[in-house]
Amino acid sequence: MALTKHSRITLNDGHKIPVVGLGTYAPDEVPKSQAEEAVKVALEVGYQHIDSAFIYGNEVEVGRAINAKITDGTVKREDVFYTSKLWSTYHTPELVHSCLVKSLKNLQLDYVDLYLIHIPIEFKPGEDLPPTDESGKEIYHNTDIRDTWKAMEDCKEAGLVKSIGVSNFNHKQLELILNMPGLRYKPVCNQVECHLFLNQSKLLEFCKSHDIILEAYGVLGSTRDVNWYETMYYFQVETFTHSL
Repeated sequence: MALTKHSRITLNDGHKIPVVGLGTYAPDEVPKSQAEEAVKVALEVGYQHIDSAFIYGNEVEVGRAINAKITDGTVKREDVFYTSKLWSTYHTPELVHSCLVKSLKNLQLDYVDLYLIHIPIEFKPGEDLPPTDESGKEIYHNTDIRDTWKAMEDCKEAGLVKSIGVSNFNHKQLELILNMPGLRYKPVCNQVECHLFLNQSKLLEFCKSHDIILEAYGVLGSTRDVNWYETMYYFQVETFTHSL
């Protein structure tokens, strides 16, 4: 089947996610206004999936762009699939709802389409992002990720999110959720870095076996840490395309 701007994949809860989306993460030195303009242009040219997160610090601008394009008739709210993420200082169950509400207020939206646990690591609750001690080391916390997931399920049942999932989880961390007693909703997706230097083939097979979508970010590679991949290997474009 040929891919178009309307192509979507059905998640395990019945909702559908566009196959291509615009991620809005940017380093701190990039003005937040650029996220607003990027989202406006993306929606104008046909993007239907916009991805951001509480920790990105740009949901006010992203929400402003989405609402502007709804107001001028470019899109309808139901045409836009919006993903946000729970930050790690809010893993304590009673804080999950408050993080989501802050995102919704910043976005000026009534719901998000997909809400993810951003990383499977919890930091000490508080306003510092992330919290650090006197020596500059990050301060961690120890909430059971399964309790965090129960609070995510509550957010779904409250109608604040349509689908819930995770990000940056390995298969053992996913199993903690999948095997938990009283599971109401399993993750619809696991969003991870995935590209030619990090193909995630084993994790992909695990996710497929549990009807969980493996959603890729950094698909053209990541430049944040040059030690993350092996620089001695490279791909010759002609050779690679001939093998497809």
